[in-house]
Order: sequence, then C-alpha cells, then structure tokens
Amino acid sequence: MTTSFGVLAGRTLTTGHGTENDFVLVLDPDGELELTAAEVAAVCDRHAGVGADGLIRVVRSRALPEGVALLAQDPDAEWFMDYRNADGSLAEMCGNGVRVFAHYLRTTGLAALDDGGSVVVGTRGGPRRVTREGGAYTVDMGRWAMPGGPQAEAEGYDVVVEVPGLDGPRAGLRVSVPNPHTVVALPDEESLAAAQLALTPTYDPVPPEGTNLELVVPLGEDGSDGTAVGTVRMRVLERGVGETRSCGTGTCAAALAVRAWGGAGAPDVWRVLVPGGEVTVRVDGDRVLLTGPAVLTADVVLRA
Repeated sequence: MTTSFGVLAGRTLTTGHGTENDFVLVLDPDGELELTAAEVAAVCDRHAGVGADGLIRVVRSRALPEGVALLAQDPDAEWFMDYRNADGSLAEMCGNGVRVFAHYLRTTGLAALDDGGSVVVGTRGGPRRVTREGGAYTVDMGRWAMPGGPQAEAEGYDVVVEVPGLDGPRAGLRVSVPNPHTVVALPDEESLAAAQLALTPTYDPVPPEGTNLELVVPLGEDGSDGTAVGTVRMRVLERGVGETRSCGTGTCAAALAVRAWGGAGAPDVWRVLVPGGEVTVRVDGDRVLLTGPAVLTADVVLRA
C-alpha cells in the first residue's frame, strides 16, 4: 500500500466522540498492525484524512507487551486502549476516549456491558474500570497527584504561564491524572474567550514531557439538594493535538485544581462545562471518577 494511510488503508474504521472530543477507532484484536506516527497523523488530519483528536486501536491486552504487564495487575483487563494523539504521539490515558472505547466494546459485542455493569480497560496509565449508567459511562480514572506536592497545593500554583491573548503572566497549578496538566484560573468568561489557544503558551519552568493546558472560570457552588456541587467552565489545549472541544483527564484536572483553590470544605463533586458539553467529576480521596456520554457516529472505509 502506497498511500499516506499506510497499514490502515483499505480498513474499516469507526468514528465517535465524548462531549465532542472525537476519535477514530480501529479494531486490531491480535495486535497485527504496526502503526507509525505519520499514519496516525494522516488519518486524524481534518482536511486530508478522516479527522479526529486522536486514534484508538482496540487490541487485546495479551497482544501487547505493556498489556501483558498490565494483566498482572488486573487479569480482567482483556482489552487495551492503545491511544495516540492526533500528531501520532502516544498518550497515557484519555478520559473521553476510554468511555467511547467501552461504548464500542458494548456496541460491537466484544464485551457484555448491561446497565449497571462494568468493564476493565487497559491503558498506559493503568487499568481503568468503566461502568455503564444508562446512556452515560463512569470511569474510575485512578489516582491523581499534584507534582508540586503539598506546598504547591497550599500556595495554589507551581508554574507561571503566559497565554497569548491574555495580559501578563498567570499562576498555574500542575495536576497529574496521569497525563500532565497545568490549570490556570481566569476571572471571567470574557477572559476565557479572549485566550488565543491557536498560539503557543509559554511555561516557567518548562514541562519536560509537555503538558495539557486548562483555562478555567469557577462559577460557584450549588447545595440545594443537600450535596455541594461546584461548577467550572473551561477551555483546553491538548498536548499533541491543539485546542479540543473537551478533554476527559483535563476536566478532572480542572475540578481538582479549583477544589484545591477552594480550600477545606470545597465540594467533591463538580460539573465541568466544556465547549462540547458537560461532564461530572467526583473526587473520592486520592482517586477521581469521571461521568459523561459516549457516541459512535459512523463506520468509514479508508481507500487504498
């Protein structure tokens, strides 16, 4: 095959999204495909390819070295989400992508997932249990951390960020979910709209492995039903992709940062509003859970 799609040419792919963070999925149960970054980037190209924020290879864990190692942690992780960013680079995890992955397994009959049931998905960030709740999926995103430690959490920042379109440097707080994130608070939605995320922000110190950037506007809390729920609106610049309509790990990072800034008594449950919709983030000690929708949109055949 001589097209830019390489080993993917002639194959049927499935498209889908979670709050408009969109993906191309390719079924490769026995791990026969050796994908290059260039092939992934060609498929994800919105002008010359199918177009997506990332590509997900659906592969059995036993067919990959990292999957075999993961099965030692959790033997229920039959399927592995081999996730690539739009530029072809590997990513540890994708909170929206793993919901779409679980929905794909259910829809294609690769995994039984009745309402209230769950499936364990292997990722480079570790095993992730996904539970179906009607039309939504809840992902146990695992342990979160703030790389700057207690001092950064107490001070509310550990990096200085300059964002094109915004005046002056801004304080940012790093959060690992486990993808690296930097969260910056803005005073209002006008500032959020003014940020020019098509241009490159600068960071001090420079993140050695890159970072996703979340710009957030806290919108207050609602405790009318007896449970305090915070609300935050955000935009996200994804590492290896650019600005996207949503980012699952990014919504978790945003909620965790705003919760830290809120101090003692801040809510453990957050509505996070993104350009592509809304998700719910729940903090449970050192773990975080993400709930949101998943949609499959089309099957497409790449021409050879």
